[in-house]
Amino acid sequence: MKISTTAPLGMDPLALADQVVALEKAGLDTVWVPEAYGFDSPTLMGFIAARTNTVEVGAAILNIYSRTPTLIAGTAAGLDYVSGGRAILGVGASGPQVIEGWHGVPYDKPLGRTREVVDICRRAWKREIITNDGSFKIPLPEGQGTGLGKPLKMLNHPVRNNIPIYVAAIGDKNVQLTAEIGDGWLPILFYPEKAREVWGSSLDNGGAKRSGDLGTLEIVAGGILGIGDDLDHLLDASAAMSSLYIGGMGARGKNFYNTLFQRYGYEEQAKVIQDLYLDGKKEEAAAAVPREFLKAINLVGPEGYIKERLAAFREAGVTNLSVNPLVADPVAEIRKLKELIG
Repeated sequence: MKISTTAPLGMDPLALADQVVALEKAGLDTVWVPEAYGFDSPTLMGFIAARTNTVEVGAAILNIYSRTPTLIAGTAAGLDYVSGGRAILGVGASGPQVIEGWHGVPYDKPLGRTREVVDICRRAWKREIITNDGSFKIPLPEGQGTGLGKPLKMLNHPVRNNIPIYVAAIGDKNVQLTAEIGDGWLPILFYPEKAREVWGSSLDNGGAKRSGDLGTLEIVAGGILGIGDDLDHLLDASAAMSSLYIGGMGARGKNFYNTLFQRYGYEEQAKVIQDLYLDGKKEEAAAAVPREFLKAINLVGPEGYIKERLAAFREAGVTNLSVNPLVADPVAEIRKLKELIG
């Protein structure tokens, strides 16, 4: 099992790079760089790649709406080149709040667009001449634009023509598609003991269509890390984040994370958290997130308990444990986790 961490949104890029350098020495395998409506992640990923030697640098995620598929392919290939083959391309649909509210692009056809982006990237890295006649018209057909467009292939020679593509997904159809075409899966609010109950059929159905060339689907999941006694207060940060997603990411009746929370068996709590959050009562919404849920999705407690959680994540198929060490010495915490994993 690999160990990774996700950079906090809004973190100072220079401080982030310094921290990743130190965590790499402690045994960190992967760093995930998110992107929402602030700094772009490829710039930060390139900077981290220049400062490090072994850690994988992954996008978590580049959305499939604000960049063309060929630009995504070129960005990933460029990062893979400057990092010496350490890039991971994380893609996903994001959500209508960001896509329509920040980028001004209609949020439509997420499944079809995801499939096309993955396919076009893989063909571009093989330096095939790119054409596409789906959600993305490449080149533009006659009657659109100047009419001067022609099929092209990537100018540069990528380090790898099989850069890993990880897909962020939590809905049934999205997870099924991920299991079919992705190298890896990036779920959120991952409850190990209930993962098969919620996503098992989607993973199985997608896996049945999976190409043998892709190998086993990698799964990246985890949460806050705190190894020791009397650290339950660290779960407060997870409660705030969880309530943001469950309560505030979307509207009533249109919130993917709220739906996931309900599928875990928290139907009543999902409504309460959403009502509180949308009414501006954010602290009360966070307090309404069940403690048992927070303990399940994070790794906070004594060493014996952490070993139990590691076994649960491993049993659920997690191959890359993504943790956020909210302690005074994150480097020592990653080193300790490395020892517990063995």
